Amino acid sequence: MPEFDDAHGVAIVYDVHPADRPRAVVQLLHGVGEHAGRYRPLIDALVAEGYSVYADDHRGHGRTGLRQHGDPARLGRLGRGGHRAAVEAVRMLSQRVREENPGLPLVLVGHSWGSFLAQILVNDDPHLYDAVVLSGSALRWPGALNAGDLNAAWKAKDATGAEWLSSDPEVGRAFLADPLTTSVPLLKLFGPLDAARLYGRPRRGLPDIPALLMVGRDDSVGGPRSVHRLADAYRTRSGFTDVTTLVYPEGRHEIFNEVNQAEVRADLLAWLAPRFPVRA
Repeated sequence: MPEFDDAHGVAIVYDVHPADRPRAVVQLLHGVGEHAGRYRPLIDALVAEGYSVYADDHRGHGRTGLRQHGDPARLGRLGRGGHRAAVEAVRMLSQRVREENPGLPLVLVGHSWGSFLAQILVNDDPHLYDAVVLSGSALRWPGALNAGDLNAAWKAKDATGAEWLSSDPEVGRAFLADPLTTSVPLLKLFGPLDAARLYGRPRRGLPDIPALLMVGRDDSVGGPRSVHRLADAYRTRSGFTDVTTLVYPEGRHEIFNEVNQAEVRADLLAWLAPRFPVRA
């Protein structure tokens, strides 16, 4: 497992999945309370189509968090430097990807919290990226982002609390059984100050890059209404001219772990293919 030390000395663990004769590189950003290992089917599909993939376990999360804290009970807590340090660590990996893959386009694919990290990075360093894909995302603005109980719509006597993730009950059970995940709510993990740092909007006048926004109709984090507002902000504020929104009926938050996940992966690959053609 390759790794690098961030500005505070935290070892960020990541994986590299190289493609033969790659057409582009995808940097994959996972969500809060989870880790990159939960994305293996997506990674395999990307590599098979010629995209090398870099995927880290963010600060406080997965293998990075276990080494950082030495205690599984503290997984998800960002540690010294907080959210700003988490953003900077992901940016450091982006810079490393560029250095190791000269001449190849870099596509940022972020899910949930990873999509918020992606939005922040595109605002701050738009020239680092050639496209952005946001899954389970939302406009990062009060009223457009659910800060309450994400499982409220699935309350029942036998509910596990993870039903909001996917309509496939096995996904929730696997999440709860995974030793590298945590179901502690974001506000408790990050604290109010770092949670507030999630808020923001797409910056005005960004360089024009393609954007794909993918969301389940029953996603309780933001849902289609919030994602359509985000797409509109990228068009009207940032000046993006190539913005696509895909909504999956009956899909919940983790569309890459939904019952129709093969369709979702195929849609992503179909969107990427004409924008990043196979290299001669």
